[in-house]
Formats: sequence, structure tokens, C-alpha cells
Amino acid sequence: MSDSEINNKIFNHDSLRILESVLASTDVRSLFQLRSTLKQFIRSESLSAIRHIAAKSVDQQLSALEFFVQAFAIIGDIESCLALRYEALVLREHKSQIHQWIQVSPVEWLNFAEQSLENCFYTIAAKACDYALSYLPRDEVARSKADESYENLQLTERISKLKNCALTLASSRSVQAQAAEYLRKRMSEKCKARPPNRKTAPCAASTLYRNGIKKRNDRKLNVSQRVQLSASGSESV
Repeated sequence: MSDSEINNKIFNHDSLRILESVLASTDVRSLFQLRSTLKQFIRSESLSAIRHIAAKSVDQQLSALEFFVQAFAIIGDIESCLALRYEALVLREHKSQIHQWIQVSPVEWLNFAEQSLENCFYTIAAKACDYALSYLPRDEVARSKADESYENLQLTERISKLKNCALTLASSRSVQAQAAEYLRKRMSEKCKARPPNRKTAPCAASTLYRNGIKKRNDRKLNVSQRVQLSASGSESV
């Protein structure tokens, strides 16, 4: 796949095969840098391409999205891969009212939710479960097993468990983030409340030593004064 192919909005399997061959022929030392460069480049081009095809037919939009989903999968950008898969599924969901053949099945949503959960995108996984459950009306879910197929019951339970797991993990991560932020603020407040450094007061031993020297000097002065007074008194006699 060359830059011109992407810039000219040429999205096909040949381009993906070229991308695979480029990565396969790169030595291990250069592979990490190449993947990083390709990630940034394809992310930028995908945004530009999606804006470019916004007014195109549904088939063209889905074809472009699928191309970038596969491109991101090849270079190992799982986050972008899942993000565009979600965009494609939502597009199909919205357009299925007119084009029923592109409607997303509950199993497709479930598979996407499982992949999102495995890669720690918990909120997206929960949303995918909501889409999947929307195909199973609440009144049918509430019915007895006799009125509903065993297969649908299993699917409903599986989706519900996955959704609850995703919500629990999303909440747990949120609590951890809040705890980390609280600790960070606490440390910041402690640093601000800490008094500035002051000169340490002289130790008690040093003070006593100086006081002792002063007293000794005072005594020597008094003795000297008394001697002088005594000598002057003798001379006068």
C-alpha cells in the first residue's frame, strides 16, 4: 500500500496485502518504529477518508470503514480497529431502517461486546450489549420458557451477564481513577501546608556554653575591679 493509494481513497484488498508484506519484510529492530509511524499515518488518513465519503452511498461508507478496520488490525492498533468497527456497526444500525439487509444481528453485537471487554473498553462493551438486547423486547424476555426458544433465552442471559460484567469493571476503573485523583490532591495539599524551612534554633548545650563564658568573664572583671580598689586604698594610707 502506497501513500498515493490512500490519498486517492483507493481502499481494496491489494492495498492490505501490500501493507502486510511491508510489515513482514521489516527487521525486528525497525518494526516497532514502522508500526508507530503507520499508526499515526493511517489514523490521520482514516479521519480524512471518512469525512470524504460521508456523502457517498452506504455501501461505499461501509467498504471504507471495513478497509481501515482491517488495516488497523494488521498494524496492531486494536483501539482504532474496535473504534471503527463500532462506527460501522452503528452506521448499519441507523441505515437498516431503509436498507434492512445491513441490519446488525444480536450475535454480531455480542461478539463485538466480547472483544471490547477483552481489550478493556468496558463502556463500549456495555453499549454493544444494549444494542444486542434491543432485539429482544422486554415483554418477550419476561415470558416463560415455554413461550420463548431456549436459544434466545441463552443468548439473553449471556448478553445480560456480559453487560453486568462490563458495567462492574467500568465502575471499578472509575473508582480507582477517583481514588488516585484523591490521593494526588491530598499529597498536593500536604506539600502546600508544609511550613517553609526556618533556621534551626541553637541547641541547648551551645546556649549554656556561651552563658558560662559570659559569667566567667563577669567574675574575672569583678575580681579585677576589687584588686584595683584595694591597691588604690593602700597607696592612700
